[in-house]
Amino acid sequence: MGYVMRLTVLLITLISAGTLLCSCAVNEKSEHFVIRVVDENTGRGVPLVELKLPNEVKYWTDSAGVAALKEPAYGGHEVFITVRSHGYEYVEDTPMGRGTNVEIEPGNVRELHVRRTMVAERLYRLTGEGIYRDSVMAGLPVAMNEPLLNAQVLGQDTVSAAIYRGKIFWIWGDTIGPAYWNFSVSAATSDLRDDPAVAVNYNYFTDKEGRSKPMLPLSGKGLVWIEGLVVIKDPAGEERLIATYTRQDGLKIPDECGLALFDDELEIFKVWVQLPCVRNHYSSHPFLHNDYWYFYPWLRVPNDWSAIQDSTQWEQRDVQLSLNGYSRSACVVWNEYRQRWILLSEAFGDVYYAEATEPEGPYGSAVKIIHHDNYNFYNVATHAFFNQEEGRVIFLEGTYTDSFSDAKEKTPRYNYNQVMYRLQLDDPQLREAQK
Repeated sequence: MGYVMRLTVLLITLISAGTLLCSCAVNEKSEHFVIRVVDENTGRGVPLVELKLPNEVKYWTDSAGVAALKEPAYGGHEVFITVRSHGYEYVEDTPMGRGTNVEIEPGNVRELHVRRTMVAERLYRLTGEGIYRDSVMAGLPVAMNEPLLNAQVLGQDTVSAAIYRGKIFWIWGDTIGPAYWNFSVSAATSDLRDDPAVAVNYNYFTDKEGRSKPMLPLSGKGLVWIEGLVVIKDPAGEERLIATYTRQDGLKIPDECGLALFDDELEIFKVWVQLPCVRNHYSSHPFLHNDYWYFYPWLRVPNDWSAIQDSTQWEQRDVQLSLNGYSRSACVVWNEYRQRWILLSEAFGDVYYAEATEPEGPYGSAVKIIHHDNYNFYNVATHAFFNQEEGRVIFLEGTYTDSFSDAKEKTPRYNYNQVMYRLQLDDPQLREAQK
């Protein structure tokens, strides 16, 4: 089958999977040999799959599950490719490992099937450079507006988000660029109409060089991190965006803590109220319940403009999280489908799911839903505004990083970036958590 015919078949497959948003120019004859790795059950491309050649050269599939190989030495020869990925496996196990022989011929397309071994489904990478690099190189359609480089962001960690004035407002911790670091918070907005099963298109707040700009510059030294975002009405009835923040030397106890208020005209956060530092920095995904803002299940404040500024009105709560082993609470949110509170907890690259009737717990048995081999996946969050089918389908993301892990090497482009997963709450494997 010629390249154009193979490409036509691939386009039809992608369209039927609902993964296309825009397209790039299609070459009549590609100089690349294209491998597309797909989930054997859904036919959807699987990102973050490692393809290793016998000479130890490695490729990783992009967010469409595509790898564009350019190996002139192998032209016309069969080559064994080892296939490996977190939470997925290539079914065929050979004396040379899990993989298969392929003929690397420029212009040809080969589809490989993998089986998912974890409950959640990996969808795509959200941040960083080259999210759809291989698809673009092969002249294939891509599923986002900025598939190669957006606001000169190479890496970002730790997300928090809120619906603010008709858009989704996103913030991240540290940001890596091609020739800069931003240690004072990055931010962006996106359209509520973006389908989280397909892509999230960020509109970053940028400086005059087009780089993701510092959103909370402070005079003191140290890393500036926003913990969580809340939206509250001010005395004039206007919607305002408030963030809890810390400034600290690495992972040490913060030197400064407080609330920052977003200035909509200047598009930047400004220190609003300073609060006493009584604990370590801890990322937050606030939720509103019974007219209280819960920053964590154990810390809440009345949903009131004056109360949130008064540290004496912040209430510590007794909680019963009952987490698995060494895991820690990452995110709590109400789910309309289960009519329960769901808890996501994390431990060294694994993510667990549990449920409770109250946000403070007690939570039932925790079920592992995501696994990474010797790699970390931290500060996991699920965004209720992305829920589909009345909450039956939820989406969760976290920071994929070698930090605090046993990783022997860093995954190019994916390392220190956000990756999106999808979880179906009627999956039988979640039954233990739903008792």
